[in-house]
Amino acid sequence: MATTKHGSDAASRTTREVIDDHISCRQCGDLEADIRRNYAEDVVMLTSHGPDKGHDAVRRFGAILRKHVPGDYEIVAEETDGRFGFIAWRAREPGKSVEDGADSFVVENGRIVFQSIHYSLQIVMPD
Repeated sequence: MATTKHGSDAASRTTREVIDDHISCRQCGDLEADIRRNYAEDVVMLTSHGPDKGHDAVRRFGAILRKHVPGDYEIVAEETDGRFGFIAWRAREPGKSVEDGADSFVVENGRIVFQSIHYSLQIVMPD
């Protein structure tokens, strides 16, 4: 039985707890811990790059995100309702930013089973 860092059954975590842990792992740059603790093996990912499935999909989309999105980002809003979750985020650094990042989640048994990701990368060209 998988347990969280506090020793409780991972499957009993709330959607908010899973998403908070997901955010924490990503802000620390620990994609593998995020995958191990928070994603179902058969997670479905939907993005503008198309659909994909599984932990390798999380890694692929994570690599795309790291390539496009500035390193530091902030969570603007976080909402949950039962097994559904949503975060709005933004990221800014000199020359590029994301102002409209949005991820939606479905969490079952303490794991993300579905995630959609949307953002628009804005490039600022120097004068």
